[in-house]
Amino acid sequence: MSKKALKKYVKELSKEQLEEQILELYTRLKEVKDFYNFVFNPNENKRVEECKFKIQKEYFPLTRRKPKKRRSVAQKCIKSFIKLGMEPLFIADIMLFNIETAVRYCGEHPIRQEAFYISIHRSYTEAQNYISERGLIPDFYKRLENISTNIYEQDWFNKEAFN
Repeated sequence: MSKKALKKYVKELSKEQLEEQILELYTRLKEVKDFYNFVFNPNENKRVEECKFKIQKEYFPLTRRKPKKRRSVAQKCIKSFIKLGMEPLFIADIMLFNIETAVRYCGEHPIRQEAFYISIHRSYTEAQNYISERGLIPDFYKRLENISTNIYEQDWFNKEAFN
């Protein structure tokens, strides 16, 4: 259905029918429920802290289980924050926190799989682009520089790509 057709359909509905459909969407679709929960109670700081906790747990689990080191956990948070229209400062913070956590983990537990380092470089590039496109370089320059410095000190095989 096109946006034009949807507008026409919505105009034809009574106020009660429209309210009923919105409530139905809220009940059936998690994305709609998340959207309205965010709109009426954004609490961005709490969401960021919960996301950071999940990322931290991926590399440094609270129990004795083996770290999973999944980049997808952070990517899922970032994607949902972008969909919700969260403030870019919070999104950039999560992007860098994910990379910083991975770099810190590598400093304590070197990883042999090249795919991990390539994946972290991809995250770093995405974060750099996101930060640059939104004019946030002054806010995050020091953190980007620290990440690059730590990678050089750990002598990653692709360290030159982090300049």
